[in-house]
Parts: sequence; structure tokens; C-alpha cells
Amino acid sequence: MNDRLQQLAIFVRTVETGSFSKVAREFGLSQPSVSRTVAALEERLGVKLLTRTTRQISVTDAGEALLSRARDALAGVEEAENAARGADRLSGTLRVAMPATYGVRQIVPVLPAFLDRHPLLKVDLMMSDRYENLIAEGADLALRLGNQPDSGFVTRKLASTRRLFVAAPAYLARRGTPNVLADLGQHHLIGGPSVGNEHSWTAFRHGTNETQSVDLRVRTRSALGALASATAGLGITIASTWMCADELASGKLVEVLADYQLEPAIAYVVFPAGRRPSQKARVFSDYLERVLSSG
Repeated sequence: MNDRLQQLAIFVRTVETGSFSKVAREFGLSQPSVSRTVAALEERLGVKLLTRTTRQISVTDAGEALLSRARDALAGVEEAENAARGADRLSGTLRVAMPATYGVRQIVPVLPAFLDRHPLLKVDLMMSDRYENLIAEGADLALRLGNQPDSGFVTRKLASTRRLFVAAPAYLARRGTPNVLADLGQHHLIGGPSVGNEHSWTAFRHGTNETQSVDLRVRTRSALGALASATAGLGITIASTWMCADELASGKLVEVLADYQLEPAIAYVVFPAGRRPSQKARVFSDYLERVLSSG
């Protein structure tokens, strides 16, 4: 990357992250080097782009005017290079934000085939059970589960999977097996990201929606934590089939209330608002839609 493009890239990421130190880590530079690069860009253009205080970095009107055009210029360079190489010769780093358990169970297993097709491409898997700020974190796209994300984002549905009630055989041997949704009132229940409402659970049976108030015995913000808690015999939880397939196959967990249907878990790809998705992001989302929708 030549000096002018480097200056633009560092400026854009400084605005997006609001932090010289974060940008320094991304580019493998020192924090003073990042500050000097932005100062050099300001001197070359003859305008003030950023206002710096001890607490924050804010963008000026001139900086705002440059920002979108700088993003377009950088994206254009990458698109031109990838177009010259062809869709099968993508390069650079693809940054993907996703829930940790979904990433481990669904995305990592299908990555080898994708990366074999694109040997010049690197992948940064930003796995976390908290929602990343896509712009600030520099993600090319994110994978989200549940309700469709805010309409302000560019979204695309990837796949829909069944959710089910599961428990460990040892737990059911101690507490008994529920036969109807109302029986959950007499059981220990485990809440997590895949469960949804912490106060009531709703399921569909015989053409009717049934709702049962619940009092969670165990709460966790980790989907993997909820699954581990159920496997340890702490109670009943709700999990997607992709999440608990191994545990069901091994007998560590079994399905309960099998004649009930829960709302399916829908996976979406989300692109950062305000800019056109990069070619590598589009190619990757196409690939995921193909392999995930086919099971």
C-alpha cells in the first residue's frame, strides 16, 4: 500500500474506532506513528480532519467530507485488485464477527473448503457472544442469530434451523420427564442466548401456541455455557439442532417435549451500514448460504 493509501486507511480506521492505539495494533505500528500519519495527511490536504482531546477523537466537517470518499477509494482499490485476480483469487483479510458457539460449531467446520479455494485470503474470526460494533471493529460482515437485525443494516438470510428442548438423561432420571409444556413449572430450567425470553417459554402443538411461565435455575450469557449446564444435569434448556447435534448423537442429551415445535433459529449475515460490501464479503456470504442451507 503506497503512502497516500496508507494515510487514508489509517485515517478511516481512526475515525471508525476513535482510538489511535487500536489502529496502531491493526496496522502493526506504534501509536505515535499513527498520530504522525494522520498529521501528515492533514498537512498535505491543508485542513484539520480530527479534533483530539485527552478523552476522545472526533471528526471535523472536513474529515466527514473526506471519510466516505476515502472509504470508497480504498474499497475501489481492493475491488480492482480482486477483479484482476478473479473471484477465485481473493486476497487480504476477511474479518467476520459471530457468536462464539455458532462459529465453533457451524462456521469453522466449513472454512477449510472455502480457504482452499482462496489460498491468498486470510480470515479474522471475531468470535464473541456480545454484538460487535461492526464499523468500530473493522468487520467486513457479521453473522447474527435470532430476529432480523435492525433495518438500518444490510442483511441477508442464510439458514433456518430447528430448536428443541433438551436435557441430560441423568437429570430426567432424578426429576422425571415432562409430558406437556405446563410440566416445565416443576423443573429446573437453564437460560442462555438461544433460549430467548427469560420469563416465559412458548411452543406450538396441535395447532395451538402454548406459553408457560418459567423461573430459571441457571442463567448464562454463553450458548455453550447453557449447553454445558444441561449436559451436566442442571436442568432443561432450549438449543438449536446445530448446537447440540454431537451431544444428542452421543446420548449426553436427549430431546424432551418432542411433539412441540419452537420458533426456528434463523441465521443472518449483516453487512456494515454506509458502505458497499466488499467482494470477499459477498463471496463468503454466497458460500455460507450455499453450504448452510444445504445442511
